[in-house]
Amino acid sequence: MAMGFLTLFFASVLLCRTNSQTVPDTVLNCCEGDVLILLDASGSIASYEFSHMVSFLAELLQPFSLGPEEVRFSLLLVGTEPRVEFGFETHRTQQALQEALRQVKQLRGDTNTVKALEIAGERLLPQGVPGGTRPNLPRVLLWLTDGVDPGQVSKPMKELRNEGVDVLVVSTGHGNYQVLREVVSAPVEEHLYFVDIDDINIILEDVRNAIIEIIRAERLQVRDVSTRSATLHWRPVLAGSGYYDIRFGPVPSGAETGPAGGPGTSPGTGAGHHQRISRPGDAKTAQLTGLRPDTKYKVTLRPESNLGILKTLTTYFTTQSEVLSPATVTVSESTSNSVRVSWGPVQPDSVQSVQVEYSALPAGKLQIAKVNKQQNYTVLRNLEPDTQYLVTVSAKHASGGERAMSVKVCTQEVLPALADLQLTTVGSDSVQVQWKGAEEGLRGYWVTWEGDQSRVSQAAARSTLYLPPSSLSTTLKNMPPSARVCVSPVYRTARGEGLCCTAHFKDALTWGYKS
Repeated sequence: MAMGFLTLFFASVLLCRTNSQTVPDTVLNCCEGDVLILLDASGSIASYEFSHMVSFLAELLQPFSLGPEEVRFSLLLVGTEPRVEFGFETHRTQQALQEALRQVKQLRGDTNTVKALEIAGERLLPQGVPGGTRPNLPRVLLWLTDGVDPGQVSKPMKELRNEGVDVLVVSTGHGNYQVLREVVSAPVEEHLYFVDIDDINIILEDVRNAIIEIIRAERLQVRDVSTRSATLHWRPVLAGSGYYDIRFGPVPSGAETGPAGGPGTSPGTGAGHHQRISRPGDAKTAQLTGLRPDTKYKVTLRPESNLGILKTLTTYFTTQSEVLSPATVTVSESTSNSVRVSWGPVQPDSVQSVQVEYSALPAGKLQIAKVNKQQNYTVLRNLEPDTQYLVTVSAKHASGGERAMSVKVCTQEVLPALADLQLTTVGSDSVQVQWKGAEEGLRGYWVTWEGDQSRVSQAAARSTLYLPPSSLSTTLKNMPPSARVCVSPVYRTARGEGLCCTAHFKDALTWGYKS
């Protein structure tokens, strides 16, 4: 009796949940395209997590109208041997799709995502082939993963994006952010989602809206957005007759800028420069130029035809921020009185002038070198040796802005060579060494001597001696026959060039060997 009560209770809960779900009218019959679901069903996914992923998919896809003229779905499971659970032509009703999702079983095994992408690229996503996608319609790859060990997926994902496939990712883990960020289509913030498995339904509407924006019928998309240009794409609706009237301009500050916020400010009102272009009825792209960097734009496309009134399409995009020169400054080829300073990027079209300011620290005289705007380096000369300089590269841009970057650089210390070296033998095994030095900045002298290594041990064949800067001579005793003596001046940062002489002893018996 108690078991019957519990069964009835859970059935009631499920029934209430099912009845509480309403299909948004704005989603039904909205879209046309092919969506491939890449679902991680490997052993790295817990059973609890996998069942939540499948439930999320069922609710995510439930509102779409399925059919050969609407949306089609395919499911590819990732495991040791990836498996196509069902193809694009398998299910044409929501009832059949939902039943298929309820029957999905986890594969387990390894996370062989790369092989799954090979299957997707060869069998499922090509257009116009049996079992593949439909020509001239948007294609979407939605990848659900825990983010664990995705493998070398960047290259195959890039190839799919280059072929026109839009990639979205939902990750229930928080690792490999950089990898997942690289594989999704731009804009990243609209196509990459990180969420805990227990909270996955929080992103349900966002993911669905992202798919809708891609496969919406008569859609309007902006691609290849740069700092000053973008390309507008749309689905042709004029069949070669009439023309498209396109208007675009910056969105005024404070205006409602997105579909969720209302129509927004129309082009032609508010601040900013607005442009208008037209394209023939058989066109499906337009180049938008003369844009401003880091600016949000609104675009409207109105199909004009004598055949009837067609819907005006609207979309928004933001241009990329301009990387103003100098963005990097480097120093190289430093000597005692010169240094090479380089910067980038070179922007002769936007830069009016470049100058390099430099002064010795802490309070040296400021000097200025003006540089051709097409040049990305200069050599600063007549500098003081062993001195730290502050170098600032600044560029004035045609937009009126100015950007500067500073670096610190040290010139090399002057390292005078030893002026003279003389050896005088004293007895049978000693030599007096004399030299000339006493240069400014001198820290001392290194005296080294070595004999014939074939006749004595390596340890006994070579010796060193450090002397203070006031020393200009020394006597070396117990020298091996034909000893080679070298003296090098030592400065703060390095040794200067030294001199070497060989001492020859007459009638001497040293280290057990005759000279």
